[in-house]
Amino acid sequence: MSSTKQGRLANKECSVARAMEIVGDRWSILILREAYYGVKRFDEFEMYVGIAPNILSARLKKLVTAGVMRRVPLPEHSGRYEYVLTDKGRDFFPAYLALKKWGDDWLADSEGPQVVFLDRAAGRPIEYPELKRADGKPLRLEDVEIVPGAGAVRFNRARFGGAPGGRNVAKAVGAVSRGKRK
Repeated sequence: MSSTKQGRLANKECSVARAMEIVGDRWSILILREAYYGVKRFDEFEMYVGIAPNILSARLKKLVTAGVMRRVPLPEHSGRYEYVLTDKGRDFFPAYLALKKWGDDWLADSEGPQVVFLDRAAGRPIEYPELKRADGKPLRLEDVEIVPGAGAVRFNRARFGGAPGGRNVAKAVGAVSRGKRK
């Protein structure tokens, strides 16, 4: 098999590539943003996102099929539904926050971000967690070593060195990741 085909296979198996299949377009992220803001109804998503109904319908269907949201009938309106986050959708919230923080830090107007998230109990802005190394120091890209995980395909085992789970950390991460699968 050519290295290009092996690379495509590795991308197909990559959890980031799989996540991007679900949430990797502009509309899906904006729909999730509104869901995190409390929006549940089709017409509200349409208004707040500024999305055409046919595109919204397709994206909501994709998010429902992927298990990120579920479609719940409205008892007061037969034939109408609301869209609510599942546990899988709620688990994406930290990733959304990381994207929002990056946007606020690098792309917001000089006046500041459009919205700020407050800790409901304390009434203060939430604190974004800082990624840290094992020794507690701030994590930098240069501090990260990439090793094949327990589910690595042959291409990634060769690319990142050795058998999957060759280090205890990779095995532990693989075991944790499988716990929430589908």
